[in-house]
Amino acid sequence: MRRSNSQTKLQITHTSMTTLMPSTQISFDEAGFKSILETRSEPQWLTDLRQQAWKQFNELKWPNNRQEEWMRTDIRMFKLEKFGMKADARAGLPADPQAQTLPDLVLGNGVELAASVGSLDSQVTSATELAAEYKEKGIIFGTINDLIGEHGDLIKKYLFKAVDCNTDRFSALHAAMFTNGVFLYVPRNATLDKPVHISSQLTDGGSDLRHTLIVIEEGAEATVLAESNSGADANGFHCGAIELFVGDRANLRYVNLQDWGQKVWHFAHQKAVVGRDANLQWTVGALGSKLAKVNQHVALQGDRANVQVNGAMFTENRQHLSYHTLQHHEKPSCTSDFLYKTALQDNSRTVWRGMIKVDKEAQQTDGYQRNDNLILSEKARADSIPGLEIEADDVRCTHGSTSGRVDEELIFYAQCRGFTRKEAVRAVVTGFFQQVFDRITIESVREALALAIARRVRDYV
Repeated sequence: MRRSNSQTKLQITHTSMTTLMPSTQISFDEAGFKSILETRSEPQWLTDLRQQAWKQFNELKWPNNRQEEWMRTDIRMFKLEKFGMKADARAGLPADPQAQTLPDLVLGNGVELAASVGSLDSQVTSATELAAEYKEKGIIFGTINDLIGEHGDLIKKYLFKAVDCNTDRFSALHAAMFTNGVFLYVPRNATLDKPVHISSQLTDGGSDLRHTLIVIEEGAEATVLAESNSGADANGFHCGAIELFVGDRANLRYVNLQDWGQKVWHFAHQKAVVGRDANLQWTVGALGSKLAKVNQHVALQGDRANVQVNGAMFTENRQHLSYHTLQHHEKPSCTSDFLYKTALQDNSRTVWRGMIKVDKEAQQTDGYQRNDNLILSEKARADSIPGLEIEADDVRCTHGSTSGRVDEELIFYAQCRGFTRKEAVRAVVTGFFQQVFDRITIESVREALALAIARRVRDYV
């Protein structure tokens, strides 16, 4: 991956990559939880939070298809006992040949970055420090492990204040046993004019419980590029959380590209809290995993808050991707605009369930959600369930959903002009996603996402 020469020199956290480190594999049980507590040096408030979450995890049952939210997503084949994690997530990793075969990361490639943090199997492998000019502004970026000693009070103010540890068994497990986290803090009226990059990768048998915490205070601005991937045959487990706090008049562009291998179980809770006159552009690329269940929640908590979410999903083989989105308008004159586009081939399936919720106080709301599905095989299936829950009486809320197959006339038209059938289908699919690409303001992200989707298109039958 290319990096700008002006960026601070890469530093490996805690140990050299060539140093062999013994890795203690622990399970997600009582003994494993106690091992996590014993091997970490954390403030008491975080230990208390973990213990409460672990108690909740043991009291809850796994979701099942009798629950509305899970009735279209079957996780009976998921067995937590098949996975484990390393107790010391602060340690660096050896130069493992298996790790060297992981796919290249793409979002930060060729982009001049302010800083980056990379991890493999929940262990931090590399980090670049912010330049002095950003530190002088009070900007903080790094791992929660490294920053909690100096900035514990600041992290405590926001950690798990957006994502609820008690939502389900996955959120409780994450809160109890997360060992890898990234924290970005941009203080009032400061500007982080170059993106920061966060990467997470899995090898075969690996687990990742990464927590992303981003706080952009009043009048501040930042761009974050986050991506995750694994080897094509890596059997892994991801149970993560994302918390975004966008203060009054602040601006955040957040890009999240999920490209796990097709044997990875992917569960995540993601929530943004947006203040008065603030702007959030959230771009989602969902391409990988065996099964994904993601809850994406945006709370517009300040007058005239504005949120745009751009989602591109592509599934193949027997993948199952389920995304549940919530646009919660809590204050007047806010705008939310969610656009998800999905293409499906082979025996894959997607579930998109969107809700616009408008509180009684949130007059003059403008809410929009749309999900379009392009079916590329006879056996693919897309479930699309938009919804509205409105308590105010002066609003404009619209939603829509479409599903259909590729128009054979378009393919014939392209073939008449020299395209092969595969090239024609690829052009149609790219055109289908173009509306999402056009909304993405970062050129490198547009190109990376378009290329990743185009590579997956096979002959359409």
